[in-house]
Amino acid sequence: MKLEDLKGAYSAIFSLGDLCLTSLQLRDNNLRKFAGILDWVSSPDLKKVNMLLKDQFADFLNPDNLRIIQYVSDWDLLVWDEIYNIGFNHDFKTDKNTLSHLGGYGEVKEKYDRRIHRFLENLSTGQRILFIRTEANREEAAELESILSTMIESDFSILIINHTDVNDLVEKEWSLNKVCAIELPNQDKWNANNHYWKRILDGVSLL
Repeated sequence: MKLEDLKGAYSAIFSLGDLCLTSLQLRDNNLRKFAGILDWVSSPDLKKVNMLLKDQFADFLNPDNLRIIQYVSDWDLLVWDEIYNIGFNHDFKTDKNTLSHLGGYGEVKEKYDRRIHRFLENLSTGQRILFIRTEANREEAAELESILSTMIESDFSILIINHTDVNDLVEKEWSLNKVCAIELPNQDKWNANNHYWKRILDGVSLL
């Protein structure tokens, strides 16, 4: 799938990790209708994200699978879901949570349950959906394509953006019907690639 094939209007656009970068870019380009499940978490392993989708979030945020790691600021704790290898460093606030007790767990779980419901509802009712994932290989992307094909009856596309030792935007040929793969420079992916993101998302809109 080519970058040009991504152009058009979508019912929803979702980030599938691996960090907050995609959500920030969607917000800055006015393409973010609502918060997604993986917008503000760390999800470094796409195989685990694929498992999460395949499980339809069955054990997501199960308290038995959560490990409190450390304080990451005066306001936030880092909490890790060890089953899905997902880190939460923006959700567990220090006014309600400590290194020994997650007093705010109920609020966090309720928030993510709402996001899960909205995500699955969009998958069942959306006309066309775009998923964006940073950092993935072809095998993982092929598995993601296969899983989403069982969850979505309408049209969807997947954009994979890998940050590598390149000097410009590079399209890759992965020969996957629903997947467009791109490489961007890795020198300063948080601040130096805004013009590439604008180029990528040019012609993409929300219904």
